[in-house]
Amino acid sequence: MSDSIFTKIIKGEIPCHKIYEDDKTLAFLDIHPIQPGHTLVISKAQVDPIWDLDDEDYQAVMATCKRVASRIHAVLKPQRVGVQIIGVDVHHAHVHLIPFDSTDEFRRIPDTSHDADHQMLAEMAKKLAF
Repeated sequence: MSDSIFTKIIKGEIPCHKIYEDDKTLAFLDIHPIQPGHTLVISKAQVDPIWDLDDEDYQAVMATCKRVASRIHAVLKPQRVGVQIIGVDVHHAHVHLIPFDSTDEFRRIPDTSHDADHQMLAEMAKKLAF
């Protein structure tokens, strides 16, 4: 199997706006966020779908989700931090954490027609990183 874009990010071949990293997981900002602070939590194991992760890696992803969602909530102060597990665009286990105040914000479709705003993402990563 060839490396996914997420594996390339893990290896440092592609840059990301990192929020958190440990030995099993990595959390970084989505380059086309649904809302500011939209973060991806990925397993460092290239497995697809997420339900095929072994128990230890799955639990690590979920523990990181809880930790990062708490950080997003503390820093950005949204009403909620929602979770989406889609697994269609990138075949590598990952979870979307999306801060939101209304259902419309959570369900918004990201605008992928423009290049990522890396300055805005870098500023957000600086706020959220720990």
